[in-house]
Amino acid sequence: MDTIKTQNSKLSIQSFHFEIIKTDGQARLGRVITKRGMINTPAFLPVGTVATVKAMTTDELKALGAEVILSNTYHLYLRPGHEVIRQVGGLHRFMNWQGPILTDSGGFQVFSLSPLRKIRDDGVEFRSHLDGSLHFLTPELVMEIQGALGSDIAMAFDECAPYPATREYVLNSVKLTTQWAQRCLEARNEGQALFAIVQGGMYTDLRRQSVEELLEIGFDGYAIGGLSVGEPKALMYEIVNFTTPLLPGDKPRYLMGVGDLLDVLEAVGAGVDMFDCVMPTRNARNGTLFTSKGRISIKREEFKADPSPLDPECTCYTCRNHSRAYLRHLFMNKEILSMRLNTLHNLHFYFNFFRQMREAISQGMFEDFRRRHEDMLRENFLTDAS
Repeated sequence: MDTIKTQNSKLSIQSFHFEIIKTDGQARLGRVITKRGMINTPAFLPVGTVATVKAMTTDELKALGAEVILSNTYHLYLRPGHEVIRQVGGLHRFMNWQGPILTDSGGFQVFSLSPLRKIRDDGVEFRSHLDGSLHFLTPELVMEIQGALGSDIAMAFDECAPYPATREYVLNSVKLTTQWAQRCLEARNEGQALFAIVQGGMYTDLRRQSVEELLEIGFDGYAIGGLSVGEPKALMYEIVNFTTPLLPGDKPRYLMGVGDLLDVLEAVGAGVDMFDCVMPTRNARNGTLFTSKGRISIKREEFKADPSPLDPECTCYTCRNHSRAYLRHLFMNKEILSMRLNTLHNLHFYFNFFRQMREAISQGMFEDFRRRHEDMLRENFLTDAS
């Protein structure tokens, strides 16, 4: 296995490697190799914010096709505490997941959950959304927490600019993100890959500046952050298509917090490799299910006595064993099984979509796949299917 040496790094990362198998236009078929397993890209990372993908066991996730899970530094730091997880043997043992884990640094959560945060050059002071207690996160503490968690891929601490934001604010955000990324690199944990996060808001010149500054430092992978924060879709696409080609071709490219499948197709077409989003799991818990014919709101009256499977074309456990009538009954009665069966189905849908997309790239058919699915998604996913 290759050893990747990161410029200006005190440590080398053993058993972390990214390779591109095939390109189709800008779309890339690849794989990230870690000591705990391989991640086929383009990859979807199910979100296990507090060390659980809600309603799913890790065995079920593996059977569905999950190869990597995302957990969150901010949330696990607040509860149960990173030292607790260190004492029980790290996050893999804590949640019984033996595959790769990527931990988000908490920068976005400080931004989204702590509106009264105080940003300083050395870090961010914020109050816990759980109990109001006061905390101060620095790049060094963020790396210490991720070291205790023992994730395979750590994210550098960043400052996520809101939308809209003034140029002055975003310029300072880029400055802090670069400085904190450098400090994260200096405090990195042995055996843990480190990805930097590109900021710059909706200003293309500041996006370029952020990329150039982070490339000068050097990291194992690069993420595009600060998107899906309320900006119009067209503007998101503009920033993704502008930023992605600036990133190194030989490193993984990760679009954070984006999982709408139309957005995924746009980003894969620009050369993005990795995605995470709560969309399939959160929608499942709220009774919105993704099918080959479009979105279905299972709470609708028309499904009360419908004996047909949720999606006749789907091979997941839910569709093979239960009717729409039963799924509606469970949801209307707020049964725990409703969350489990719905989540299992939506995740199966997502993993199958990504498998099909990888196969299309391998056959040089990505643009055909993209056109067909864009038409279907626009027609059937913007409103509930009957």
